[in-house]
Amino acid sequence: MERPDFFELKNGNKVKLPFTDKEYQNRLSKFRKVMLNQGIDMTILTSMHNVAYYTGFIYCSFGRPYGCVVTQEKIVTISANIDASQPWRRSHCENIIYTDWKKDNFLKAIVSIIGRKEPPKTIGIENDHITVEIKEKLNVIFSDAVFRNIANHLMKLRMIKSDEEIEIIKNGARIADLGAEEMIKYIMPGQTELEIAIAGRDKMEREIANTYPDAEYMDTWVWFQSGINTDGAHNPKTNRILRRGDILSLNTFPMISGYYTALERTLFVEEVDDESLKAWEANVKVHQRGLELIKPGVKCSQICEELNDLFAQLGYLQYRTFGYGHSFGMLSHFYGRESGLELREDIDTVLEKNMVISMEPMIMIPEGKPGAGGYREHDIMVIKEKSAENISKFPLGPKKNIIKN
Repeated sequence: MERPDFFELKNGNKVKLPFTDKEYQNRLSKFRKVMLNQGIDMTILTSMHNVAYYTGFIYCSFGRPYGCVVTQEKIVTISANIDASQPWRRSHCENIIYTDWKKDNFLKAIVSIIGRKEPPKTIGIENDHITVEIKEKLNVIFSDAVFRNIANHLMKLRMIKSDEEIEIIKNGARIADLGAEEMIKYIMPGQTELEIAIAGRDKMEREIANTYPDAEYMDTWVWFQSGINTDGAHNPKTNRILRRGDILSLNTFPMISGYYTALERTLFVEEVDDESLKAWEANVKVHQRGLELIKPGVKCSQICEELNDLFAQLGYLQYRTFGYGHSFGMLSHFYGRESGLELREDIDTVLEKNMVISMEPMIMIPEGKPGAGGYREHDIMVIKEKSAENISKFPLGPKKNIIKN
């Protein structure tokens, strides 16, 4: 029996996606304009974030290649047979399924979309999200083509959010606050990081389902760290038992159709010692000044310079760990990052309307030193015409976050 290398399957009906048809068409029009300006005949997207941004489909690779082919006339997602018709139902476009029955059927599916009569002369790819293996095979298939990196151009498009995107981000911020409020109820000596994190995650997932009943639900998570585990911003939760006087780092991350939002707060269990209080208050002071500095027309690097000076005056600059903030949108701990919109010394991007960026200073004092632990606050700011709106509402600082249950 001869089995196909690839095929189409429209099983069921298209489902409601997180954005309107008009939103996806606007994104695609801007994409095609970039291709035209760059002289690109066809683009092969391979990253989770760009495939999702332009089609609505968030793939689960599990070691298989996935992609999306974009030309001036077509946009088609390419998915593995293991997912059946779910990618078609979740794509704002057509879909081709490739099979595992022969080698390189993913590449054969790409060729089938454009045909062989007039192969593309210039092909856009994402240099930061294409494997060496796939790139080498594309070189063989399209031996006369020139490959051009389009990743940075697409990142710049994603950095400016639409009104629909801002709405989903605002809902994410609200849900992150709800997760934190739920976790507070369980913070006390004897509880574990794990159990407190579970309470926050469950609260958020249920609220996401309530707000977006037609969505898929995946990837929402919590990092809840205590004691020495607070030293890294991305340390996973453990089964460590909380003790009186522990420093805590509460981090809630609701994921809504691939859109990342976050809330992060420093807390203490029942009491805080003088040196820890001093460090905490210093970090809060920098955080609050950072919120004031975020507004349209300001360079990311300028914000860093002023906050570095403030940390130096307070005596904590040597304990600072990473940049002061980053963009939000189609990204997560699994994929994506809009590195052109980060509050770092080497980023000169000017903030403008409809950018969304965090303020999140962090200092880390090593074990054995007074005030040991990681201190971090995190709010999300939406840049408007003449100001910026803080959409994170959960309280911060010593007056509110020394938890006594």
